[in-house]
Amino acid sequence: MSGVEVGFATLVFLVVLALAFDFLNGLHDAANSIATVVSTGVLKPHQAVLLAAFFNFAAIFVFHLKVAATVGKGIVDPAVVDHYVVFGALVGASAWNIITWWAGLPSSSSHALIGGLIGAAVAKVGFSSLIAEGVTKTLVFIFLSPLLGFVIGGMMLVLVSWMFRRSSPSRIDRWFRRIQLVSSSLYSLGHGGNDAQKTIGIIWMLLIAANVPGAKEAVPAWVIISCYVAIALGTFLGGWRIVKTMGQRITKLKPVHGVCAETGGAITLFLASAFGIPVSTTHTITGAIVGVGSTRRVSAVRWGVAGNIVWAWVFTIPASAFIAAVSWWVGRQVL
Repeated sequence: MSGVEVGFATLVFLVVLALAFDFLNGLHDAANSIATVVSTGVLKPHQAVLLAAFFNFAAIFVFHLKVAATVGKGIVDPAVVDHYVVFGALVGASAWNIITWWAGLPSSSSHALIGGLIGAAVAKVGFSSLIAEGVTKTLVFIFLSPLLGFVIGGMMLVLVSWMFRRSSPSRIDRWFRRIQLVSSSLYSLGHGGNDAQKTIGIIWMLLIAANVPGAKEAVPAWVIISCYVAIALGTFLGGWRIVKTMGQRITKLKPVHGVCAETGGAITLFLASAFGIPVSTTHTITGAIVGVGSTRRVSAVRWGVAGNIVWAWVFTIPASAFIAAVSWWVGRQVL
């Protein structure tokens, strides 16, 4: 990556903008972590967001920075990245997050950021700026992550149903209310581990582009800590508009269903983070909830609601890319 002249004020502004996106990510995606545990009545909303925020930050001690490396160097050719590209990507992703949050649609913050990067880079030099392997891997997992969540969540419910077939419903409910505290925590851990690293990757590429001393060798510790703090704070404030959609409108959930959905989603996120793949926590948990619901019976899923969510997924990358391309042009005029 060739260095570019970036004023200190501009650099600080873009880092703050990136952390604001990270905060919005937590705010927007809080529902992914807490919707099931709130909807089943295991935790009250304020208890759920506190638990989720804690494990979002705790992920800093668990996951390596493989996702950050993919976002920072594996989607767009590092040689074309400058502060204008970063500005366009962050504005495009943040704008789409705000639009879908206001509409109560659980779209993907992750893919909004990827779309923003693509849109800003293409606006600058065209499609040759994209790294085919990274883009393809991300696009494939738009479909693969909800499918994995669907399959694992459904299989978990089948297995649990068989294991507890002789137990009374009240006993099952009592046990799984306790177990859901664990599954919800694991999902929040996976959420923090995958999503915070996307912003780490963005700030990292910005610091390298600006020739900040030491940035090329390793991600500065302050970047890692501040990104995990920002997403945890966003989660703590919660995304209440989306909780209802995720927790009740797709399918009705009981604690046993919540455990299976969260465990299926957590396994998917842990695998993706281990391989450095930036996946959507929204896609993952939605697929797991649908898988659990459809395992009970096909009619248990409100497919119309699920269809609206899928349309939001489809539009996320092109919509955020378009906004980012416009924002890149605006950034050229004002930064």
